Amino acid sequence: MPRLGETVVEGTITQWFKQVGEAVALNEPLFEVSTDKVDSEVPSPLAGVLTKIVATEGATVEVGTVIALVGSSDAPPVADIATDTATADAAPVTAAPAPAQPTQPAAPLQAEQATDAAADGLVLSPVVRRLISENHIDASQITGSGKGGRITRADVEAYIAQNRPVRPPQATAAGPLPSVPSSPTPAGSTPTSPAPASSVRSGRRETLVPLNNIRRITGDHMVRSKAVSPHVLTAVEVDFEAVEQVRQRHRKSFKAEHGISLTYLPFIVRAVCDALGNYPHINSSVGEGELIVHNYVNLAIAVDLNFEGLLAPVVADANRKRLVPLAEEIADLSRRARSKQLNADEMSGGTFTITNPGQWGTMMQFPIINQPQVAILSTDGIRRRPVVVTASDGSEAIAIHSVGVLALAWDHRAFDGAYVAAFLDNLRHIIETRDWHAEIA
Repeated sequence: MPRLGETVVEGTITQWFKQVGEAVALNEPLFEVSTDKVDSEVPSPLAGVLTKIVATEGATVEVGTVIALVGSSDAPPVADIATDTATADAAPVTAAPAPAQPTQPAAPLQAEQATDAAADGLVLSPVVRRLISENHIDASQITGSGKGGRITRADVEAYIAQNRPVRPPQATAAGPLPSVPSSPTPAGSTPTSPAPASSVRSGRRETLVPLNNIRRITGDHMVRSKAVSPHVLTAVEVDFEAVEQVRQRHRKSFKAEHGISLTYLPFIVRAVCDALGNYPHINSSVGEGELIVHNYVNLAIAVDLNFEGLLAPVVADANRKRLVPLAEEIADLSRRARSKQLNADEMSGGTFTITNPGQWGTMMQFPIINQPQVAILSTDGIRRRPVVVTASDGSEAIAIHSVGVLALAWDHRAFDGAYVAAFLDNLRHIIETRDWHAEIA
């Protein structure tokens, strides 16, 4: 298991893209791993043939653990990685140093080779076996959606949602077992029991879609954020005409030179970094009885994953970068987030977050703070609208400008509304008055 980030010590293998006996090229995606921060596709560190999968799908293993063996094209499948023959003909897939000839299996108990479950000979991963056992399910009743018809965790969870266990556990002398909610219960609320089997319908009026890993993690974090932070929303209307003129003038040449579109977002990011320098408490975290003010800006940018969830990769030291490098880095992080090529470090250490629903024409959104930060900015839809403009001689006229709303959700523990209003006013002033032609040149 490769190192997935400075703070990540283990990962769960969610999918193998190759089967034993198949050829794998250098840097070709080999498997997908899930951590508490990100789901990533991991490329093969060497070329050859996959001769053994040690850690099956669903296994959670520590960094540095041997999870597979890749050998030469004429190497036979490996039966036991503990033999000298195995290690002589095949290299272990791991990013940590490993002995050339291990004498004991390197994988922990969670990564044991899957075994037959029941008389029908189904091969199941450890996590799938556990779910089936705990819920007293007949595995032969589940249709697998994995490669070769293998039953995946999602298949079992969908089956559980549609069909209550055939033989529920018997109550103990102390009483029936309590139900455990899948996410933290907000203070003051009462946990609800699962719906009875008779209320579940599938294929007629309802379709049950199991929550993926990102949805579950996001839900847990958002519930925790609402329970911890007293959320407040403050918004301002911003005239983006100065930005729009630069975009119209440079958009074709910018696309040709950099290969990406010149959107509003990097302009907003550039202005946010300067405004945070003027109002540093917005760029902080709440500690134990103290406000931790960060003297750098690690800007997290929320990226939509085809409506299946959000990730917020981090532009490190964004306050030290100008508009064009910011635009390039934001585009690169967004692309790699959607293709599952981010590592955990690129998802960590954010001090302020921007979410960008405006591409769908939103009027104003109230986002949830990304803990332990104290604020998150929503960049909403920008439209051509009539506005009042004042000439240098003081006369007024009606003009058509590009106008949008910037909405800041903030933690009332950290500061009061006057400080937020001043920050947003400063942000608006920077966007409306900066010489963006000089910035883009």
